[in-house]
Amino acid sequence: MLADNDPELTVFSAVLRPHRSLRGAGFIALMLVYGVASFIGGVVFSMMGAWPIVAFFAVDVLLLYWAFRVNYGRAAAYEEVTITPSALTVRKVSHRGRAREFVLNPLWVRLEKVEHEEYGIERLSLVSRGRHLSVASFLGPDEKATFASALARALTEVKRGVTRTVLP
Repeated sequence: MLADNDPELTVFSAVLRPHRSLRGAGFIALMLVYGVASFIGGVVFSMMGAWPIVAFFAVDVLLLYWAFRVNYGRAAAYEEVTITPSALTVRKVSHRGRAREFVLNPLWVRLEKVEHEEYGIERLSLVSRGRHLSVASFLGPDEKATFASALARALTEVKRGVTRTVLP
């Protein structure tokens, strides 16, 4: 339990993970359909006498499988953003597990948004002392807008001074 005068109250905490729209069962179904279509195409070309085309179909299926495996491997990356009254911490963990941590003073940080009028928010950065730290780069425009709104509210609360309600 936090004491009423504890300065390290967590004001904001978020873990951001890349979105992957195609889950395991969908991936298996896609690979089966694509593999069967490539096999049928290979048989048709082979019967027409163009048997070397079969190798191209096989390589195509293997390349598609490899691309999805790389994509799913990269989904292991994430970002943790935590704000307390004394520190804004951004911890970026790569898909290989390599972590980098950035600690900023939340009183001197401003949130900078680069927006496109049709697309929405393209880039979010935390700016402190002239340095830019990109955050939420793998989120879509709508997700970035939601995250930016919540992060801006938390930064405003910290800059205003965190207030707590004491329950009887």
